[in-house]
Amino acid sequence: MATEPTGSLRLGDETTQVEIDTVSGGRIAQIRFQGIELLVGQGSARPLGDPMRWGCYPMLPWAGRVRDGRFEFDGHSYQLPVSADGHAIHGVGFTSAWTVATHVERAVELSLDLPADETWPFGGRARQQIFVGDGEIRMELEVTADDRRFPAVIGWHPWFRKPDRLQFHPTAMYRRVDGIAVDEQIDVRSGPWDDCFVNTEPIIAGIDGVDVAMTSDCTDWVVYDQPAHATCIEPQSGPPDAFNIRPHLLDPGHTLSRTFRIALTR
Repeated sequence: MATEPTGSLRLGDETTQVEIDTVSGGRIAQIRFQGIELLVGQGSARPLGDPMRWGCYPMLPWAGRVRDGRFEFDGHSYQLPVSADGHAIHGVGFTSAWTVATHVERAVELSLDLPADETWPFGGRARQQIFVGDGEIRMELEVTADDRRFPAVIGWHPWFRKPDRLQFHPTAMYRRVDGIAVDEQIDVRSGPWDDCFVNTEPIIAGIDGVDVAMTSDCTDWVVYDQPAHATCIEPQSGPPDAFNIRPHLLDPGHTLSRTFRIALTR
């Protein structure tokens, strides 16, 4: 039986520990491997405590920005609330309290009822599972439509402490207009980046002697490496502004699901 949100949970073993903050967006608050912290914590977020700038949080029912917060769907125009930059960003899951469905030593399942209001008019449900093994974190994220059809894009937004190296071999990147992706792929350009890439190979970041290897069944990855203290490496089921480019359409009762794996070695 599901319980009410309980705040902080811990998963893992002596080698790999993961802290989950169920109230602050159902996010991974910290990953520790052999005593090394890998994520920007809440107390190190800049600005301090900003929910967009720490941990590893789920993005749904959209990932990245929706340009001007506007999109057309099934013959209707929709306006989502916008952030300070004038766009709707990262969905509603990362600021919501998630409910704990199950919690054991190495795994947790969380659920969230999506709103049906001005922040997201369609309702629906979300679920995520997080499993921690020896040097491994596996995540599954999904969103399901209830009685209303809607567009959906999902993904994860980890804030890694600044890597000293990044092994990354994308095949293309999306051209940006006014800072947001458009439906045109171009050759990969050198960084610094706040860009979406087409990528099917593992991405490896080196952080304090730990190799952080990331794989996903997502082929769109956003890399944001402009901050001096952090780099974000974000697998997404579609590019930013996908509601206006290439949304995944969910009919009632249908589910969009993606996975994300992080392997840790020294």
